[in-house]
Amino acid sequence: MIRRFEEFSGAIACIHRQIQKIERAEMARYGLKGSHVQCMLALERNPEGVTAAKLCEICEKDKAAISRTVAELVKAGMVVRCGTGSKRYRVQLKLTEQGSRIAREVMALTAKAVEQAGEGLSEEDRLNFYRVINLIASNIQQLSADGIRE
Repeated sequence: MIRRFEEFSGAIACIHRQIQKIERAEMARYGLKGSHVQCMLALERNPEGVTAAKLCEICEKDKAAISRTVAELVKAGMVVRCGTGSKRYRVQLKLTEQGSRIAREVMALTAKAVEQAGEGLSEEDRLNFYRVINLIASNIQQLSADGIRE
């Protein structure tokens, strides 16, 4: 059982590190950080705009991380805050034209990366993998919330 845990957590950690490495390398071409990827893709998928609070939810990041990322993207001219308000987390955020162009390019790169990472998998393998990984993620989320049962 312990071996299975080590193998699983090691593989997940390796995948996560490699994804971050790819994000850093690809986003550096645009003068951006790997941490900007998720926010930019979320904003591209929501062209009507979303609040910072909603971005926290979509990207599964805390307020501080989203706040830093949004501030950096605004400074880089990729994101604009629409409207005014006393609550920064309630103002709609949208990609600029430049931000949208880069987000579309990143989406295309992401699609290629996903395709290449899945080489050798049949469609059945892929469906089973996502079914299983989502079930494990859900179970671990439940464990995190409720604790381990005796």
